[in-house]
Amino acid sequence: MGRAPTMKNSSNNNSSNTNHTQFDHKQPRHDDSSTTIDSRFNQTLKNVQGLLKGRSIPGKVLLTRRSDPAEELNLPSPDYRRSQSARDTRTSEQANKLPQEVVQNTSKEENIPTAGKLKSTTSNIENASNEVQSSSMGTRATDSARVMKFTKELSGTAVRLERLRELAWSGVPPYMRPTTWRLLLGYAPPNSDRREVVLRRKRLEYLDCLSQFYDIPDAERSEDEINMLRQIAVDCPRTVPDVSFFQQEQVQKSLERVLYTWAIRHPASGYVQGINDLVTPFLVVFLSEHLEGSIDNWLISTLSLQKISEIEADCYWCLSKLLDGMQDHYTFAQPGIQRLVFKLKEIVRRIDEPVSRHMEEQGLEFLQFAFRWFNCLLIREIPFHLVTRLWDTYLAEGDALPDFLVYIYASFLLTWSDELQKLDFQEMVMFLQHLPTQNWSHQELEMVLSRAYMWHSMFNSSPRHLAS
Repeated sequence: MGRAPTMKNSSNNNSSNTNHTQFDHKQPRHDDSSTTIDSRFNQTLKNVQGLLKGRSIPGKVLLTRRSDPAEELNLPSPDYRRSQSARDTRTSEQANKLPQEVVQNTSKEENIPTAGKLKSTTSNIENASNEVQSSSMGTRATDSARVMKFTKELSGTAVRLERLRELAWSGVPPYMRPTTWRLLLGYAPPNSDRREVVLRRKRLEYLDCLSQFYDIPDAERSEDEINMLRQIAVDCPRTVPDVSFFQQEQVQKSLERVLYTWAIRHPASGYVQGINDLVTPFLVVFLSEHLEGSIDNWLISTLSLQKISEIEADCYWCLSKLLDGMQDHYTFAQPGIQRLVFKLKEIVRRIDEPVSRHMEEQGLEFLQFAFRWFNCLLIREIPFHLVTRLWDTYLAEGDALPDFLVYIYASFLLTWSDELQKLDFQEMVMFLQHLPTQNWSHQELEMVLSRAYMWHSMFNSSPRHLAS
């Protein structure tokens, strides 16, 4: 189970076979220069300063990752199920009142220890972001403007990847997501003239891998390869069990082919339980180019074998690109994940010391709940209809994703700060294994991402702040 196979004629540069501890359950690119990062932080700082001085509240203080003055009033699209139509207007009196309240609340916290002050300030800015969502800007007009920006960027002869990342961080229009994800991951080239040629070649290469590694009798496989294929076949029916689409036999076969081929070509890690979850967002997004309506009504059997093969190939290559940037998350003992869990513990201690102290007093280790978060990239913790929106931000982060995951998961955990402090060890374990996210909408997810960006801006470039 979960053991790396013996390589046969593999061209992958990984080198060793290893065993893995089983758990239940990129190579994205990051082109940000230090100048760009500084400008984004300065823009965020200006936004917050404007907020505290009583200026009009910019729509991007917390609701977006990137800073673009032309987008400052943009609000989330109705495509993401955010129901704001009943709150589309706000009086100027309310707009003027909010900053004054923030200033008053901030001044009252001057003598509170740093961790408490940070928590209080976070609460104030969260309230501000809730007010921002009620801006007089109509969501329909905003969505149209946002779609136009994506259309302009994707229709050029050469896509500006940095600009595309800025747009994608705050969410991608669903029908533009397949093309955008291929570009962000570096699977499709930015040059439109070469794109189809490259995709065709990569899809043929995947077919060649299938014939070489998958479509062969068991007599030609090693014992490790047979065991690995058997484990994958067991895990595929367990993948996203609450979404009926993934229970279709042909969908599970597609997952099996992608996972086995990836594991064979990456012998340093092989197959590890949890990687099966990581294929699902890609499968859904690339299928959306060919199937319409709700995923609950999709039938993969209506597609031709050629289309299914192309979709599998896109999933395979995008999974490879994603995991290239975090392979030590899945090698023996999964040291990459252990490192990030430790960092998560330190950040939570700095941001919310009372929660951190309570968890420590109760004897709860972060590895007991957060390991699965990093192993499956939160797919098992939130409703599946929110996963692709979350992954827009993941892929937009590029090479910086592993570090940013820590801040997303700190924000996610501290959503339940008050509740956690009331629970004992056993109750916390049960609570964190079955988090009450089943009724979450995009609004809750956006708030998690907003806090993550704010804390990342505060701490990531100042690691000494995390020292004991």
